[in-house]
Amino acid sequence: MIVKLLSFLLISLLSMNVLAARSHLELAIQYAEAALYAKDEKTLVGHAQEAKVHANTAKNENRHLQQGLQCLDDAVSEAQSGKMNAATKAAKDALDHFKQATR
Repeated sequence: MIVKLLSFLLISLLSMNVLAARSHLELAIQYAEAALYAKDEKTLVGHAQEAKVHANTAKNENRHLQQGLQCLDDAVSEAQSGKMNAATKAAKDALDHFKQATR
């Protein structure tokens, strides 16, 4: 009986961690998408930085997540340099990687 209860608790905890990571990844996707459609550098930077926060929280060994984070760094850097086309492309690349990470 105790073994079953402990097993149930362990499985529940592991499930909550997976759900939390999944939720943060979904938020990272939403913010990356908002960065993609930003109309100015300041807005793009804000959304990209928020996406990074959530992606880092969901961080795991998934290479797409890591590549998406790099793309967000690129998006912030390009936007801060006034290069909106390059920043928008980097935000799109981040979004693509995050979507791949959910598969």
